Amino acid sequence: MMRTRPLKVALLGCGVVGSEVARIMTTHADDLAARIGAPVELAGVAVRRPDRARGGVPAELITTDATALVKRGDIDVVVEVIGGIEPARSLITTAFEHGASVVSANKALLAQDGASLYAAAEEHGQDLYYEAAVAGAIPLIRPLRESLAGDKINRVMGIVNGTTNFILDKMDSTGAGYQEALDEATALGYAEADPTADVEGFDAAAKAAILAGIAFHTRVRLDDVYREGMTEVTAADFASAKQMGCTIKLLAICERAADGESVTARVHPAMIPLSHPLASVREAYNAVFVEAEAAGRLMFYGPGAGGSPTASAVLGDLVAVCRNRLNEATGPGESAYTRLPVSPMGDVVTRYHISLDVADKPGVLAQVATVFAEHGVSIDTVRQQGKDGEASLVVVTHRAPDAALSGTVEALRKLDTVRGVASIMRVEGE
Repeated sequence: MMRTRPLKVALLGCGVVGSEVARIMTTHADDLAARIGAPVELAGVAVRRPDRARGGVPAELITTDATALVKRGDIDVVVEVIGGIEPARSLITTAFEHGASVVSANKALLAQDGASLYAAAEEHGQDLYYEAAVAGAIPLIRPLRESLAGDKINRVMGIVNGTTNFILDKMDSTGAGYQEALDEATALGYAEADPTADVEGFDAAAKAAILAGIAFHTRVRLDDVYREGMTEVTAADFASAKQMGCTIKLLAICERAADGESVTARVHPAMIPLSHPLASVREAYNAVFVEAEAAGRLMFYGPGAGGSPTASAVLGDLVAVCRNRLNEATGPGESAYTRLPVSPMGDVVTRYHISLDVADKPGVLAQVATVFAEHGVSIDTVRQQGKDGEASLVVVTHRAPDAALSGTVEALRKLDTVRGVASIMRVEGE
């Protein structure tokens, strides 16, 4: 039997995502009520600019006092889509203190301060749901937190930023340079006017921290994630990748160590074989590849950003939280019982693709090979081309600790016969 008294929802932010949340709540009100078991009512919308037109949102619901809105006491669920650290953090904790559960899309805040938010939610007996914080509409957080809760996840590797995937896909498919591909992404609305958070990997790193924490039941903060951007990737790198039967993606990679005693989380460009499922992810789409002990290999794929896809994830969480509210229950909270340390990037075992500009004369290859041997790095393949006294030498290594590979590169730079290191890229997805 459906409850007639509505569950009241406060919306913090009414931009691209927030306006879609409000629209869907209105146009799908009957369906949402049927799925939840009670009607849901948009009780207030906090914005910074009240004079901006917001179609479909009654003017009487608009307020600039977000703190007063979450303190009302009659609010059941607060939906936070304003982003950033403050005032989002204070508003979320205030919502918990005044008896409201929270649905958030705030990846930066969750990656930086998720533990304290979980603690505040638990202290006040409220829910904290955040499916929309990672990979937009793709159901990912809930499968990791619930569907795979009985399994042991060993690796999560994915494309979690649509802007960077669009740029790299264009570079791969058309031969465009980085700036040309970025300009196209900006013109189409995939890239912000300031794309730094995307192209330098900050956005993906926040998502990697969230995924690693859930997958490995340990606390991983943004500062624990190794990060490299993709602004230095060139058309020449793609040409080298194609010669190896690979393409290049900006990957978020979270791994459990072979001995199970630590975890790593990293974001960087990498070559992956064309045979790997992630290699075929095109345009601004996202995909996450999960390797679990019992379930095996799983892939989650779909649009990773945008108003409607992200709003879909927010509304899915809203339905779940409202159902919990009616049942006087809460969903899963933080699971950090393993307390595994996060190892530095230097401990990560990986492969390198290294392109060197060298003198075209006898003995160069032997010198280079000696440097690799001295650092305990085994060479998989070597390709050399020379002309007019100059040559390019491409070396692909076997797997070795990243620190050893970095030390190898530094030693190579000191050789008189090495004119320069043209490019260095990790190779993943074996």
